[in-house]
Amino acid sequence: MKLGLQLGYWQAQPPANAGELVAAAESAGFDAIFSAEAWGSDAFTPLAWWGRDTSRVRLGTSIVQMSGRAPTSIAMHALTLDHLSNGRMILGMGVSGPQVVEGWYGQPFAKPLARTREVVSIIRQVLAREAPVTNDGPHYPLPYNGPGSLGLGKPLKPIVHPLRADVPIWLGAEGPKNVAQTAEIADGWIPIFYTPKSAGMYQPWLDEGFARPGARRTRADFEIAATCHLQIVENAAEKKAVVDGMKPYVSLYMGGMGAESMNFHNQVFIRMGYEDLSREVQALYLAGKKDEATRLIPDELVDDMHIIGTAGEVVERVAQWEETGVTTLLLSFRSADEIRRVAELLA
Repeated sequence: MKLGLQLGYWQAQPPANAGELVAAAESAGFDAIFSAEAWGSDAFTPLAWWGRDTSRVRLGTSIVQMSGRAPTSIAMHALTLDHLSNGRMILGMGVSGPQVVEGWYGQPFAKPLARTREVVSIIRQVLAREAPVTNDGPHYPLPYNGPGSLGLGKPLKPIVHPLRADVPIWLGAEGPKNVAQTAEIADGWIPIFYTPKSAGMYQPWLDEGFARPGARRTRADFEIAATCHLQIVENAAEKKAVVDGMKPYVSLYMGGMGAESMNFHNQVFIRMGYEDLSREVQALYLAGKKDEATRLIPDELVDDMHIIGTAGEVVERVAQWEETGVTTLLLSFRSADEIRRVAELLA
């Protein structure tokens, strides 16, 4: 199992020490560096900016929001960064949710699975550069001949010859149908809230996708990149403090990242066996009672979602994640010293 540095997306200001973290990850033997986007910083620019000082680590997005760009535009970003990094790009994408897609990007959210299939198909056409890119699907027709069209659209091939036709495409997916489709059409999967305890839930969904005719990968060469926070502590009291510090993030995703009628993250927690808790946390969070919602998050849930413990406990927990089929752990860190310490511990 490989290690990746998860830079995530920016908060109110750009992170002060991201360059140091990237340099430490490169020198410590990490396999990859990932960046994310929500409705602030984008996922590609940080990789180009901080990745320019690297020569070995892979550069991945986790995740690019598909509705934020036309599929051909996403392909152009990936093509460009793959050239600049000498073939180290990983394109991680996802559909996001209706509040962001319709509220921020002004695009319809309906039929996310069908849209994902079209996006992946178009990007693969661009990167293959075998013929002018066309798409007959209803979501991203190329050329476009719909309302407002002048009827002059022309199928095109990229001017730049892609460095690789097979830039890895990893998809963020949460529900059964989306996970199965990811196993069918993608090179890897970026799950959210994947844990050793919940891993068994996903295996039939993955197997369904691998078994479909024309599936791109098998379980043997399919990558699973799970995200968690890893922190080495000295004793139980210190661990308790770290666990408590992670609870606001859990309650945010469980209760506040999505509408009451459609919160995909909340649904994941329900599938994990926290139905009553998830509904109560969501009700409190949407009522503005965030602190009350956070106090409901149990220690054992945070402990399952993240790797927090003494050095020996961390080694054991990492092995548990690897045994479930995770090929890359995407880890968040606060300092370069933490990165070096973890790399030395798990070497």
